Amino acid sequence: MVITMKDNRWIMKPNKAKAIMLAKRQLPEFVCDAVNLEGINFTLPEIQTLLDGITVGGHKLTDQQIALNQGDAWRTIFEWIEMDQFEVTIEKVCALHSIAGKEEALEWGKFRSGGVTIAGTDYIPPKASLLPALFDKMTEKASKMPDIYDQAIHLFLTMARCQFFYDVNKRMGRFIMNGLLLMNGYPAINLPAKRQLEFNQLMLAFYETGDQKPMNTFMRSCLDDRVIKIMKEE
Repeated sequence: MVITMKDNRWIMKPNKAKAIMLAKRQLPEFVCDAVNLEGINFTLPEIQTLLDGITVGGHKLTDQQIALNQGDAWRTIFEWIEMDQFEVTIEKVCALHSIAGKEEALEWGKFRSGGVTIAGTDYIPPKASLLPALFDKMTEKASKMPDIYDQAIHLFLTMARCQFFYDVNKRMGRFIMNGLLLMNGYPAINLPAKRQLEFNQLMLAFYETGDQKPMNTFMRSCLDDRVIKIMKEE
């Protein structure tokens, strides 16, 4: 996948070291918001404690494992980027899903082998046999977009709509979106749990229509203004 490393909206200069530093500092927030969006109610201090390797009381072990899986997936992305090994390929995406979806999805580490539905919509995701070709089409289309954030958000939305896996699709899409941004020196987008209703409403409309523009606008609005300011500092 050929990437144009350019941000045409905020005019941030790419800086991989700074973008990674900011993402690592936000890791507990990324994980906390991600699991809360899935209906798993952890507080930020509880997630910080879990990521430090200490269990917390009052939560199911399965919920704690899901949170730890998210942390491990983020750390894997950081490691790949620091070693210049992050790529938007089926192999890398499946390797990451084997971490993020472990013991949560029906199958993890490989594309789904059967059909799925999406709650709240009549839209039916593509047949499993079409997924490899759709993945290639997705990356080819993204590579032709002149703006890095359009590329990244396109990957997230297409992965969510195609449902390449039995579960953990939206989270995987955001992992790949942010991996692409960080690899190219741009800050990651966090999706705050407090905007869940707005996110869900827009996603249901997107599933039905395939029109990415409203969700693109929404995802861009989630990029922290403080992060943009830090990235633009000389």
